[in-house]
This record gives sequence, structure tokens and C-alpha cells, in this order.
Amino acid sequence: MSENVIHLHKPTDPPADPAAVTTLTVVPDAPPARPVPLWVRSGRAIKTGVTHEKTRAAARAAARHTSYTFNGGRIVARRAWDGRTGARYERMIRAAEAAGNLEAAEEWEERLQRFRAARHHRRMDLLHSPAEAAKGVAVGAGMSIGVLVGLGVVLAISTGQAADVITPLAATIEFIALLIRIVQVVWGPALTIGPFLALLTLWAVGRKQQAAPQWALPANVRSGEGEPITPSIVVKALRDLGIPALRTAIKDMGDAGASMLGPITIAGCGVEVDVTLPSGVSTNEVQNKRRKLAENLTRHEHEVFITIPQAARTVRLWIADSGALDEPIGPSPLVTDDTMTANYKTGRAPWGQDLRGDAAALSLYQRHLLITGLSNQGKTVALRSLALWLSLDRSVQFLMGDLKGVGDWAMFDGLASTLIQGPTDEHVIQVTEMVEGAVDEMNRRIQAPPGTVFPPLIVLVDEAQVAFMCPAKDADKRPYGGSKANSRYFMAVRKIHNQGRAVNVLMWQGTQDPTNENLPKLVREGAHTRASLALGTESQARMALGDKAVDGGAAPNLLRPGLDKGTLVVASDGITIPAGQSSITVRTHYIDDDAATAITDRAKALRDGVTTLHAIERGEERDPLADIASVVGTASRVLTQDVLKRLAALNADAYGKWSFIDLKRVLDGTGAEPYKSDGRMVVGRDRLTRALANRDGDGSASADG
Repeated sequence: MSENVIHLHKPTDPPADPAAVTTLTVVPDAPPARPVPLWVRSGRAIKTGVTHEKTRAAARAAARHTSYTFNGGRIVARRAWDGRTGARYERMIRAAEAAGNLEAAEEWEERLQRFRAARHHRRMDLLHSPAEAAKGVAVGAGMSIGVLVGLGVVLAISTGQAADVITPLAATIEFIALLIRIVQVVWGPALTIGPFLALLTLWAVGRKQQAAPQWALPANVRSGEGEPITPSIVVKALRDLGIPALRTAIKDMGDAGASMLGPITIAGCGVEVDVTLPSGVSTNEVQNKRRKLAENLTRHEHEVFITIPQAARTVRLWIADSGALDEPIGPSPLVTDDTMTANYKTGRAPWGQDLRGDAAALSLYQRHLLITGLSNQGKTVALRSLALWLSLDRSVQFLMGDLKGVGDWAMFDGLASTLIQGPTDEHVIQVTEMVEGAVDEMNRRIQAPPGTVFPPLIVLVDEAQVAFMCPAKDADKRPYGGSKANSRYFMAVRKIHNQGRAVNVLMWQGTQDPTNENLPKLVREGAHTRASLALGTESQARMALGDKAVDGGAAPNLLRPGLDKGTLVVASDGITIPAGQSSITVRTHYIDDDAATAITDRAKALRDGVTTLHAIERGEERDPLADIASVVGTASRVLTQDVLKRLAALNADAYGKWSFIDLKRVLDGTGAEPYKSDGRMVVGRDRLTRALANRDGDGSASADG
């Protein structure tokens, strides 16, 4: 195998000095390769060097300092123009008019008139000033010569030399000549250095104002992390939103763009400011630019919230300190204060903190509740923390259904009257019957004498979408899920929503990913308190919170899934919401399972003992349609009131608490619905017979009575 010799030399080809050649001996496995000339390698270095970080940094520095000088000149020229003309006053007038402040506009108009009058007076004075100046120079020169001659005479008398009469005058002439020579010496260098000093001054002005493209600024200036929010920063951020009418208005206002802003106040872990938009700019245009506005303010999108206060053409900006929202809030008072109790009627549940850092507390008194959001965002913990607080009021009763069934609510065993846990259709059936039992209790309370006070009954269903989407049907072919009039779970929830509040029977639901299929519209709108964690789309946000809240700035769809766990957007009159806003963002306290168990242990100690049912106890199974037919008997029709009495006599346990609503519920959709005869509601025998025949003909089996 032959050896190969490679010559490495300096850029001269061939090398001027043979000693500059370095010999490297290698043993290749392939034929020798031709040496690559250094000028080729240098060309490649030049080709790739433009992408090197040092090259880019040098290019940014050159662009930055050039922009400083150029834009500094623009700033100085504009200042000079403002000083010589009434442009500043005109901008102030336009700004006041845009803000609708006519008094300020009139005041600036008066100032402009005074400025113009003073300027006219100065210009008229200039017409007469040359002659007056010449006279003044002549008089001053004569007086100066006279004074110098007088000094010379005094000096001559003192010295006895007649020539000393002109000595002061000659000295003055020599001093003037010296000044002229100094000016002649300095003038040349001054003419040379002067432009450079002027450019340096312009550069300094531009640098102070950071008058350069954003990409060319130094990294520490571009990032703006932790940069305080000032009026000029807010105005620039609004100007650069890409809204032509807003940009034009701010440009006409000039530096007076800050007149759009209210006071910038500290609000928790951020600041808050109201912005009055100029005419022609709508609030939703700014809302739709939330991400760009946040980036213009050197913030992330989730660190800027835009809401609509009561004032017209006004948006309220809440701007977080950089990174503040990623820091956890403190523990719940339920955990830190083991002496805390609750009061259903007058108390408020400590739920978390709002964005201002103030405690966010929720009143639960006679308010149906709905919490929704994507999976694994903290919905169960947020819902459970409210139940944990309310459990510390010994008068409150709970009926609970956990259709996830992984033990999130296990600590309420021994505290809730009913606790059903599991995701199957059978569990949905049990939960549905539990809610229907609450409806019966509600009806019993409604029929009680006026003035009767009832203890609060909280009917809580977590993962309620499982119930709405359940395909199971009962013996009468009525579906448990769905959103039709014969859906058992849907109708039970609707009944509680309609009448339960008045007798302290309340419906709490937690559900995932709201859609019309898994969270019907009537159920959504029946909740007094609606809260949402992170969602995927604006349409889901509207389903969760309603159009009014979303149009007012509520945006749970802009929360970050996985990063903003436990952060809720709440629309409710049970929580303190800033005036003019329709919702509030709450960062909820996290209470883990161990802490939740400790709280429920304290709640159990307040009670005498509660036996928790894990399934709905069913008595003798009845066939309601067949029983109705049997009590009607051979009569052609029977009054509904008599049907109810006969059913109660037939089986008091099954029908003793029935009302007309229960009777109608069973007969709806069968063809045997109650109807009016002679102005009174009756049930017809023939219709019942046909309904039973049609049902049995479809293969439905009647339950043994």
C-alpha cells in the first residue's frame, strides 16, 4: 500500500517559502484525492458564514445603530417642528376630540390661539429689529469708545504720558484680534468634527428612544421579560395591532395616544388599565387580536385578558407580570384552618384567587351549578372543593353520583345519603333513579304548608355526560339518556332546575367537553352558576358559559390545556365580579385526596352519623301502565285524581307519593295520555287497552305485579 503526501500551505499558491509547507503522511484505503485549494475552502466559509451567529449579530448591530441615527434625526426634526409650529396643540385637540372630551379640546384650542398670537407678535417685531439693532450697535460702540478714551485720559494724567490715552482702546482691539485668530484656528476642525458630533447627538436620541426595528434590538431589550407596563408601551402595542382605524387615530394623536388610557393600577400579580377606543374602532376588533396584543406587550397570550366594562368603546386590559400565572397559589383555607365551618345560606366557599390576587369566594345558596371543561383539567377537584366546604354545614344533605367511578368521591362515604360510583349503564340507571327520587322529594316539599323550611339537598352528578349519552331504555322503552321529552335523566334534571331552587333542592353537575349531545341546551341554561376550565373552541365556550359571558370577554378556550389546570372562567351572581364584566377568572385551590378525606372526617364529626346507600333500593317492581289499566277497570274513563287515589290504594309504597306529573310521565308517548272531558282531565280505558296491546305486540314484557 502506497503512502500519500498532502501539502498544507498558506494562501499563496505555490508557496513563497518552501519551509511553510507541512507534510502529513496518511495511509488511505482508497485512491489519493486531489488537494482542495484553500481559496475554495475560503469560499465555502464565506458562503456559510452569513448564517453564523456572530455574522447575524454584527448585521443586527449595524442595522440597529443606523436606525438609531436615522430615527433620532426624525425625532429631533419633529421636536423642532413642534416647537416652531402649532402641530403639538393640533394633535392634542384631535386626541381630545377622539376621546370625546370637548372641554379639553376647547382648552387646547385656546392655547393654540395664544401660541399663534405670540408667534405673530414675534414676527412683527423682526420687521423693525434690523434698524433698531443697527442703532443699538452704533450707540453701544460710541459709548464703549467714549468709556475707553475716558479711561485712557485718566491713565495718561496718572502716568504723565500722553500716549496712554489710547492704551485701553488699543488693548481692546488686540483682544478682539486674538478672538478672531482663535476662531480662525478652531473653525476648520469644528467644520470637520461638527457633523460627526451632530450624528452622535442624533444617535444618542435614537438609542434612548430605542428607535430601531424590533428584530435589531439587543436580546435583553427584545425579550422584555419582566418589563414594566407603561402608557407608551400600551399605546405602541395598540398601534401595532394591525387595525387601520386605530393606527391612524393614534398616529394623528401622536404622543397624546396615552389620552386613551385610564390609570394603570396594580391588580394582583399584574396591572389593569382601561382603554377608550377612538371612533371607528370596535371592542371586538381588539378582542380578536389578543395574541398579537400580548406579544406586542412582550407577554404570552395567556398573560393578557381582555374584558368589556360598562363604558362605551372601552376595553379593560389585565396584563400579568411575566411568569406570574405559572406560579401556584397557596393552599385552601379548608386545609389550613381545621376550625372552619360553613353556612349554606350566608357563607361563601373559599374557591381560590382571582387574577388580581384577591380571594375568590362563591355563594352556593339556592344556585344550581355546572362545571365543564376538557378531560384532566381539574374539574372534579374544583367541584369537590365546593362540596367539601358545604359538608361543614351539618344541615346539608348530599345525593351523589360519580359516573367516573375511580374513587374521587369515596371520602363522602358516610357523609352522603346516596353515593353511586361507576361508569356503566347500570350505574347511569341508578343515578337516574337517584335524581328522580330527588324530584319526588322536591314535589313533596312543594306541597308542604307555606313557610316550611327545608334543609338543603345537593344532588351532585360528576361526569354527567355519561348519563346524557347512555343508550339504555327502561321497560316502557323510555331512554335514560338523550335530550328528548321522554329522556328520564334529562327530564329529572329539568324538573329540579325548574322548581328545586325554591325548596332548597339543587342540582350540581360536572361534565366534559360540552356539546349539544352530551350537555343539552336546556340543562346548560338551567344552571345559575356556570364555570368552565380549558376548552377547545369558542363554540364550546359559548355552550359552557353562554353568549353573554363570551361576548363580554370570557374565553376558556384560550386557557392552556395541561398548563392552566384548575383555572376556571366563572359566570355567576354568586361571586364578586368587577363592575361591568360578565365573568371572572379564578385559579382554584388544589385539595388532594388525603386533605379531602381529612375535611370529610371533620364534617362527619359534626353529624350524628349517616348511612350511605350505594344503590337505589327498589321495592316490588311494578308495571305502572298495567296498574293504571287495572285501576281504571271497566269504566270508559276515570278522572285522573281518582286514578291516583286508586293507585295509592293499590300500592302505597309505589304510588303513594304520585302526583299528576308522575301519572302524565308514565302515559306520555303511549297513546293513552290524559285528556279533557267536560273540562276535567281523565284517563280513557280504550286508549289504555290499545297502549298495552301495542306495547306487548312490540315484544315488551310486563313486569310481574
